[in-house]
Amino acid sequence: MSCGEPHETDCSEVLDHLYEFLDSEMPDVDRDKFKQHFNECSPCLEKYGLEEAVKKLVKRCCGHDDVPTDLRAKVLGRLDLIRSGQAVPEHDVTATPQES
Repeated sequence: MSCGEPHETDCSEVLDHLYEFLDSEMPDVDRDKFKQHFNECSPCLEKYGLEEAVKKLVKRCCGHDDVPTDLRAKVLGRLDLIRSGQAVPEHDVTATPQES
């Protein structure tokens, strides 16, 4: 995704580190670069707004439950596959194997 215009911070860098920005897990100097980018690039700003809304919705609906570590890892792995454009397995990666 890109608006086609050159930026000091490339769109791909912004999108690759979007969750670090959303979670305030990056240095202030990088946050400032991202804010500047969002001011210049409406496609990235739109993606930021969408991801922020999803994050707030998940927090509101599920923010009170502790998530098992293995489930979290599986879900994050699946999200990484989707974001990278790789094929996503058809089977439910979050399901636990059935005992016989």
